[in-house]
Amino acid sequence: MQVMIDLCVVPLGVGVSVSSYVARCQQVFEEAGLEHRMHAYGTNVEGDWDEVMAAVKRCHQELHQMGAPRINTSMRMGTRTDRAQSMDDKINSVTNKLNN
Repeated sequence: MQVMIDLCVVPLGVGVSVSSYVARCQQVFEEAGLEHRMHAYGTNVEGDWDEVMAAVKRCHQELHQMGAPRINTSMRMGTRTDRAQSMDDKINSVTNKLNN
């Protein structure tokens, strides 16, 4: 099953700046071969359910290895069975309506 998630991973106990931890998660998604797009407060990821969830788990493992004693993650996810839809499809649908 295909899934699209909006993920926000927040390492706790590592100071104010978390950009190096965010960068590592981006690398995890890249290494997993998943379509992903970072935004100001998280990352959108799409792909096979098991592959996406394995990458989220890997993010936690990697950030703990980097020294984060605690990680708080929030995730919204969506699936659909009526047709295939990508992140670009969703954005283009709204953009097209704005341009009309």
